[in-house]
Amino acid sequence: MMHTKSESDVTSLAASSPPRSPKRQAYYVQSPSRDSHDEDKSSSMQATPVYNSPMESPSHPSYGRHSRASSASRFSGTFRSSSGRKARKRNDKGWPECNVIQEEGSYDDLDDDRGLSRRCQFVIALLSFVLLFTVFSLIIWGASRPYKPDIVVKSLSVLNFFSGEGTDNTGVPTKMVTMNCTLKMNIHNPASLFGIHVSSSAVNLIFSEIAIATGQVQKYYQPRKSNHLVSVILQGEKVPLYGAGAGFSVASNGGPIPLTLDFIIKARGEVIGKLVRTTHYKHVSCPLIIDTSKTKPIKILQKSCTIT
Repeated sequence: MMHTKSESDVTSLAASSPPRSPKRQAYYVQSPSRDSHDEDKSSSMQATPVYNSPMESPSHPSYGRHSRASSASRFSGTFRSSSGRKARKRNDKGWPECNVIQEEGSYDDLDDDRGLSRRCQFVIALLSFVLLFTVFSLIIWGASRPYKPDIVVKSLSVLNFFSGEGTDNTGVPTKMVTMNCTLKMNIHNPASLFGIHVSSSAVNLIFSEIAIATGQVQKYYQPRKSNHLVSVILQGEKVPLYGAGAGFSVASNGGPIPLTLDFIIKARGEVIGKLVRTTHYKHVSCPLIIDTSKTKPIKILQKSCTIT
């Protein structure tokens, strides 16, 4: 059974309840779409906002949370145009949103990787060049080793010979000899790719293990596949013989004197400049007999010489 409220009850309720603020009126804005832009502007409908207070007017924009939320809700989301096509989602500034590709690294890292790769390539190329050049040099050096100089001792001419009694630098009396002679020999360079620099150790004419005359080959350059006639002057002045002088006294009056010619020839070939060189040593030892009473050159037989 329903009870109707009396007028006195309605009056008391109205008096007891506090006055309520008027409800704010919501408003909506409808903008014309792009497809309907050519239609009559009068057909577009736009609701006129109603402001309940001066603070809600456009001259007093609200910077609160509600205004940001409302603007975000206005531009976010997917909307459709009047033609029915689905439009792109827009961001807070009204621009269409698009997918962004995330980069996993910076360009500095890529530059570092490229730089490291270049350095590695340079090191590998340099090591490869050094290795190839070393192998090539070893091959050239090995191919040049068999080209040793050929030495032929031709003759020895005695120009002056004298022996007698004397004293050495300390005043000890002994047998002394003075000698002057010329040695001739031929040096052949068989190499077809490089020349050689020829020099020698001391060229000694030895009597009983005592060098009575000494000389040396002057250093010179000999081209490839060539022959060179070398003349060496051997000299000895007042050389003391000490114990060997007893056997030498008889021979000095005009008899045969056994001597030994001994020296070392050095030939250095520059195959690739100063980077690849080849060096050969030839030890020459030739026994011979001179006669002080004869002035003719003494021919030295090749088979009598030992060349190593």
